[in-house]
Amino acid sequence: MKALRLDPHGAVVQGPAHHPAAETGIAEADIRTTQPNGALPSTLGSRAFYLLNGWADALGLFRQPLSARDLMSAAERRTGLSDFGEWNIEEPLSRLIWSYENESRLNAFGRFAARWDLLRFLMNLLRLRDEERRHPEILEQEIVRPIFITGLPRAGTSFLHELIWQDPANLVVHHWETIYPCALAPGRDDAERRRKKVQSQITSFERIAPEIRYLHPFTADSPQECTEITGHVFRGMRFDTTHYIPSYSRWLEGENQRLAYRFHKRFLQHLQYRRGPGRWVLKCPEHIFALGALRAIYPDARFVFTHRNPVSVLPSVARLTEAVRQPFTKRLDRRQIGAEVSERWVQGTTIMVDTAKSLADSTEPPLHIDFGQFVRDPAACVREFYRHFDLDLDEETQSRVRELVALKPTGGNVRNRGRLEDYGLDAEAERERFADYTTFFGIVA
Repeated sequence: MKALRLDPHGAVVQGPAHHPAAETGIAEADIRTTQPNGALPSTLGSRAFYLLNGWADALGLFRQPLSARDLMSAAERRTGLSDFGEWNIEEPLSRLIWSYENESRLNAFGRFAARWDLLRFLMNLLRLRDEERRHPEILEQEIVRPIFITGLPRAGTSFLHELIWQDPANLVVHHWETIYPCALAPGRDDAERRRKKVQSQITSFERIAPEIRYLHPFTADSPQECTEITGHVFRGMRFDTTHYIPSYSRWLEGENQRLAYRFHKRFLQHLQYRRGPGRWVLKCPEHIFALGALRAIYPDARFVFTHRNPVSVLPSVARLTEAVRQPFTKRLDRRQIGAEVSERWVQGTTIMVDTAKSLADSTEPPLHIDFGQFVRDPAACVREFYRHFDLDLDEETQSRVRELVALKPTGGNVRNRGRLEDYGLDAEAERERFADYTTFFGIVA
């Protein structure tokens, strides 16, 4: 019988054995132990969390089954509202819950967090619909020629998005706005309270999963990915970033995503109603998989495609996925994670090639940004962004961009130490799988 390996957090890890990893690049003061076998580093705080989590599991805490109808009723009671809008949420919510209950191997904290997360989305839907009822002019907001940054993940998109945000003419969705988009009580101006609440939640999660702050640093004010918007209607890849939910993912692949993007637009209308009009610049790798639906809702959308050697992308995505899933599950399978991310991005890069071909002769084809070029000169890529879309770039914005590059020369990231072999992947096999993509875009693999 094959022995199971436990990681430092008490979860079973299935995956290839290998030699101790090199140093993580994470500050000694923050990470007290660098683990063997490529395991995620831990702190005293994270080890205490997993110890308590194990006790909660042993005591059977938070084992009440999740139910779409029960959660919807709880959201109604807490808000005093009953109209979720026209988003047909019960089927996707029920499918997601089934996968959580039967596939995700949730631990005690995972069950608690799933309930909190789903209930938050539902309460947000009720409050958003109530705002529309009280302010019907929200639905009259026009979202004009938004720009979507998409493409391979772990290719500098977050830092690019942050640099472009330095221009006051550009509108982004902030992380805290996706978590609590509405006042927690009608008519109250509590935006600062909500922002601080989200920052506190981020800080707490970083204590549980300390490598997150280095793999994907962000704050409550950071520009957020659109997947947190479409997650409100329970139609998006956001959920399988944090959980293993293959049945839900297969169902989602067969669904037309227009409804998710109709909600996405509605969400922007709410924010624009409060802020005033501007040029929306949005970001999410997930958009690649729903370009048809996105363009149906935003026919004047413009695109940036980011590119990077997939052999570098895959272990980085896999390690981030492992770090994000770790707190919620009893068991992690690295080979499973590796296979998931490889299969997904073979599909994603195929879509990128086909889309680039189909839009090559359009009046405004996508802007393609190579990760290597972006790393060498981020400010130059920002200038190319403005040139490509024929936008005005003033000296004040350029100065802010240069200052941010000087402050965060690597975009705030520490080098990701994930390795292909940690996740059951082989470099030569992956080069072959992605050959059509790397050849078409001239990427050295």
